[in-house]
Amino acid sequence: MGVKIGEITIKKEVELEFFSGKKIAIDAHNYIYQFLTTIRDRETGEPLRDEKGRITSHISGLFYRTINLIENGIKPILVFDGEPPKFKKSTLEIREKRKEEAEKKWLEALESGEEAMKYAQASARLSEGMVKECKELLDYMGVNYIDALSEGEAQCAFMCKKNFVDYSCSQDYDSLLFGSPFLARNLSLSGKRKLPGKDIYVEIKPEIISLEETLKQNNINQEQLIIIGILIGTDYNVNGVKGIGIKTALKLVKEYRTLDKILKTIKWEFDVDPFEILEFFKNPPINENIKLEQKEVNKEKIIKFMVDERNFSIERVEKYINILIESLNKGKQTGLSSFLKK
Repeated sequence: MGVKIGEITIKKEVELEFFSGKKIAIDAHNYIYQFLTTIRDRETGEPLRDEKGRITSHISGLFYRTINLIENGIKPILVFDGEPPKFKKSTLEIREKRKEEAEKKWLEALESGEEAMKYAQASARLSEGMVKECKELLDYMGVNYIDALSEGEAQCAFMCKKNFVDYSCSQDYDSLLFGSPFLARNLSLSGKRKLPGKDIYVEIKPEIISLEETLKQNNINQEQLIIIGILIGTDYNVNGVKGIGIKTALKLVKEYRTLDKILKTIKWEFDVDPFEILEFFKNPPINENIKLEQKEVNKEKIIKFMVDERNFSIERVEKYINILIESLNKGKQTGLSSFLKK
C-alpha cells in the first residue's frame, strides 16, 4: 500500500546500468509480492504452479529477476519484514478483507467470462511459507538477506543512512519517511510493460529519488515530510484524514509547521495516536547486527530446489545459474582490480 507522496518527490530516470557496482537494500516483501501479482496467466489470473499445485510465481521472479540485477553489476541485499507495530493491526485486517473480496470477484469473473486478472492480482498473498522458500533459495544463490526487527523499509533506510548500501529499493515511498537518503524504484519492473486493461505498452525506467533534494524543493524538513504522510495516509492510518490530499497536506505543513498545531485544525478519526506514528517513523526498531559477505553459489541445491522439487526447466535454470556464477566472479575480479589500484 505505502504512503502516496510521489507527487512531491524529485525523481530522476536512469538506465539499469546506472546501478552497476552499487549495493542496494531491497524491500523483500514489496519485491516478491510484485512477482505474485504479475507472473500469472493473462486470461485466468492463475499464478504459476508446480505439478503438486503449489504456487511458484514468487520463486520464478526472485530467481530470474535477481540474477538479472546481479548480471547488471548490482549487489542486492534483500530485507524481510519483522514484527509489525501493534497499531498496524487494523490495516492488516483491512487488507485481508479486501483480498477475500477480490478472491470472490475473481471466481465470479472466471464463471462469467469477464476479465479476471485484476481481481486475481488483488487477491495475492505472500505467506510465511513463501517467505521461507525465498530465503532458502537466496541462501543457495549466495545472495545476502537481512531480517528486520519491524518494517523492512525502515531497515533499508537505516542501512542506506549508515552506508551499508547505496540505495533503498521499493515501489513504495515509505523509506523516505524513515529517512533513507536515496530511494530506487522500478528495478524489478524496468522494460516494456502493458498498461492494465489496455493493449498498450509503455517503457518503464528505473528512478532514483534524493531525500535531500525533495525536502529542499518543497521547503520542508524530515519531520514535516512524515507529517504530510500521516495526513494523506500511511500503513498505520489508511486513506488519511478526510478531505486532505497531498497539496493540502503540504500547504498545512508550511502554514502550521508542527503536528500539534495542525491537529487543532483537522478532525483526527483514527484509533492510533498520530504522535505514535510520527515517533515510529523517526525511531523504528532496527536490526543493527548487519553482516554482508560474499557467499558461494550452490548449483546442485538450486537445481534440486527448482527443477527436481518444483518442475522448472533444467535448461533455463542451468543457463541462469551459469550467468549468476559468471557475474559474481566478474564482480570479485573487478573488486580486486580496484583494490590493487589503490
